[in-house]
Amino acid sequence: IKHITTNDLREYLDSYQKEGNASKITIDNIRRIFSSFFSWLEEEDYILKSPVRRIHKVKTGTVVKETYSDEAMEIMRDNCKSLRDLAIIDMLASTGMRVGELVKLNIEDIDFEGRECVVFGKGDKERKVYFDARTKIHLHNYLKTRDDDNSALFVSLLKPHKRLQISGVEIMLRQLGRKLNITKVHPHKFRRTLATKAIDKGMPIEQVQQLLGHQKIDTTLQYAMVSQNNVKISHRKYIG
Repeated sequence: IKHITTNDLREYLDSYQKEGNASKITIDNIRRIFSSFFSWLEEEDYILKSPVRRIHKVKTGTVVKETYSDEAMEIMRDNCKSLRDLAIIDMLASTGMRVGELVKLNIEDIDFEGRECVVFGKGDKERKVYFDARTKIHLHNYLKTRDDDNSALFVSLLKPHKRLQISGVEIMLRQLGRKLNITKVHPHKFRRTLATKAIDKGMPIEQVQQLLGHQKIDTTLQYAMVSQNNVKISHRKYIG
């Protein structure tokens, strides 16, 4: 280990990328592992100086992840095969909650008057989320069709009507996307869409962070990609 040089590591990373056709993100992750390991060796006096010090972070491009268009949202709503599926889509779209939070909800958790509910996010952290009037109506319509005594807000369509699982929501959305020829239909995309729209319309980033239950604001910023058209409008407004 003492004889490993910066050039040795550079050659390794270069050959790993070429031979394995690895992405820049993968290469930078390997670089970070090397950096942590050799920094520890340096701190423990096994080596004089880490050979990774002069290997810079690999620059990776920012990937703008897709959101649902208003048209796609309406098409999905119009083609739901059940009132339950419609209520699920509206709940995900209007609250921005995680699918794991959605399936844990019980009927008694829903405050229809205030159009809000309490969810337990990562690390069992409690927060309030809010839904719109359309979601309230669709939830009411769905619950009117229920003839079971399950406390869960969303249950399977077939008897014995067990609590719906994450996989059940994912499969339902995937099948709907295939049927309508809409690409990448999955629960998390509703969350990203809500964050993007909220910031686009001027909602303070700190409030979006609280709404989504993010510990770090950097995470919220990764979700929200402001539309180029709004950047153009703001430029004309503030700069001319």
